[in-house]
Amino acid sequence: MPELPDIENYLACLEPRILGRRLERVRIAGPSLLRSVDPPVAAAEGLRVDSLRRIGKRIAIGLEGGIFLVIHLMVGGRLRWRPRGAVLARRGGLAAFDFEDGTLLLVEAGTKRRATLHVVRGEAGLAAHDPGGLEVFSCDLAAFSERILAENHTLKRTLTDPRILSGIGNAYSDEILHRARLSPVRLTRKLAADEI
Repeated sequence: MPELPDIENYLACLEPRILGRRLERVRIAGPSLLRSVDPPVAAAEGLRVDSLRRIGKRIAIGLEGGIFLVIHLMVGGRLRWRPRGAVLARRGGLAAFDFEDGTLLLVEAGTKRRATLHVVRGEAGLAAHDPGGLEVFSCDLAAFSERILAENHTLKRTLTDPRILSGIGNAYSDEILHRARLSPVRLTRKLAADEI
């Protein structure tokens, strides 16, 4: 599943391709992807992309007029940049976002369709998709300590809970714990200051 560094890499790659460009058309392959009805997906068509950001493990594409496309890739979802008008694959193709210079394809490996797309209006609509986890790269040690010690959970649960820490999932929590040489079942309130 794409997590914080993966999502940040997607955003870095998307920025030169779609920021400031007009979204001409959205093509959706099936009903399982789109999870919202108001505003309709057609409301995003013809608008310029004016921002890109990460909301937890989601990619938010901000369009002029306060419309946002919120994409959650889940386990098997991936984004691919292709020439303009690229064909949406029958197998695994979920959506195509056509821009003036190319097409952004949303594809998913496997047969289970877990990736989601929400079209929302305004910052309030976007905030509804934010689980509220602390942004670990923009906080100080005191805020980080306070957040992880607020409840007594295992380290694994604390790292993977999006309401506690933003964007860290199963794979990177294992890497973090391995590097720190800490057990995933260790309780947060039993950590020494240097372990935090």
